[in-house]
Amino acid sequence: MTTITYCKGLPTPADELNPIGFTELEMFLTSLSDIFYQATVETVNQLLNQEIKFNQSSWNSHIQEKYGLSKRYANGVIALARGKTSSAKECRKRQIKQLESRVQSAESWVAKATKKIKLARKFYGKKNWQASQKGCNFPLSSNLKTRKTNWHHLRQGRHHKKRYIHRLQNQIKHLKSATIRVKVSRGSVFIVGSKDESYGNQTCQWSGDTLKLRVPDCLLAKFGKYVTSKIGSFSRKINRLPNSGAKTWHFYRKDNRWVIAVQFTPAAVEKVSREIKYGALGIDLNPSSIGWAYVDGQGNLKAQGTLPFQTGLPKGKQDAQLVDVCLKLAALARDFKIPVLCENLDFSRKKAQLRERTKKYARMLSAWAYSRFYQILSSILSNRGITLVFVNPAYTSLIGCVKYSRMYGLSSDVAAALAIARRGMNLRERLPRSLSAYLGVNPRKHVWSALYQLNNFIGRCPVVNRRHDYYGVSNWEPLVKADIEQQCRVSAKRKR
Repeated sequence: MTTITYCKGLPTPADELNPIGFTELEMFLTSLSDIFYQATVETVNQLLNQEIKFNQSSWNSHIQEKYGLSKRYANGVIALARGKTSSAKECRKRQIKQLESRVQSAESWVAKATKKIKLARKFYGKKNWQASQKGCNFPLSSNLKTRKTNWHHLRQGRHHKKRYIHRLQNQIKHLKSATIRVKVSRGSVFIVGSKDESYGNQTCQWSGDTLKLRVPDCLLAKFGKYVTSKIGSFSRKINRLPNSGAKTWHFYRKDNRWVIAVQFTPAAVEKVSREIKYGALGIDLNPSSIGWAYVDGQGNLKAQGTLPFQTGLPKGKQDAQLVDVCLKLAALARDFKIPVLCENLDFSRKKAQLRERTKKYARMLSAWAYSRFYQILSSILSNRGITLVFVNPAYTSLIGCVKYSRMYGLSSDVAAALAIARRGMNLRERLPRSLSAYLGVNPRKHVWSALYQLNNFIGRCPVVNRRHDYYGVSNWEPLVKADIEQQCRVSAKRKR
């Protein structure tokens, strides 16, 4: 089961302050963090040493003997070191994957540029190119100020792109063989808990108001056997911190102040949303708005709307805006008593191709807080007993525009939200007969095979160029029929 972490600044009661202005708990954490840092660094080096097999039991005993820590503190050292090491390895894998995607995108751009120049040279190499009916795919033009042609700029761009690819390939080669470096912060103490122990932790026990820490042997002479402090409670509007269960404590320095964090398995909340067969709330996230659609148990549209929001805001204002939108969606799901369905998207590949895209597209995709939105939405819905389901996003926008935009008079985002909700309810999306008949769809294949053919047809259809054009198509049969006839003429000419 997933865990939740609550954080708060470590309180400093006036009656606990010493003459230099610090509490005994702060003094204890400062002294313990130095020992904890040395033990964590040595453990990280041991974990990164591939020649030696790591044995947790023997290493725990080694930490206890060398640093004078108890077994629970040693477990915290090993857990913190393992978390940092695994995080560094995962970050290295993601970095290599992102660089490989950039190389692939750049190589694709170089191949297209080379083909464009080759076809243009072949066109201008003909004697009667002036009388050609098709024209050149990359016509030659010149700048009167610089006296350089567009061919020159494309060749220069291709040259620099090849240098860029070479630099990325060397970087990938170096990362695959380089030693992983792990950053260990000095001001940090990690204490692992267990559900079998009193208060969820034997070393660090919290009674709801007072925190009591057991001092390790290395600091007994300085602080005694226990250190206590009044830290209060973790105030939340929806507090899911249970009285029982394991509690893992993490103390760390931030902005010259100690922060206390407790990690726990949250208490169960009353489930509000019913089963998905009784209906669903589909949402479609766009850079400037969120379309939502409520679908009943039979797959019919019952309610719909759009929640607009601004892009390009500072981080704090953007988070506040996303929280407000997520609270509105949670209120809708609570009123209808249904789960929320959304797309499971991954923009890592598209973000790796931003160098080969336009500035407008790169700015839009970079400012799109997709992952942050679903992180906030998941937290809010989980606290309110509402289920969040992710579905496959394939062809949802296409289905919404072709089938439901004109039928219900919906915008593209609301129509896509309707398609998402129906997909989450395992409802089929058949194409109109006029489309499936002329496209030659094989009924034995999956319906996505027909959607793939429809997507290719719309890409070359001269009538549909914008989202608004879907409203003007009352019957797809003439368009598909004309496209099929045109393809037959082209294939007949090629055979001749």
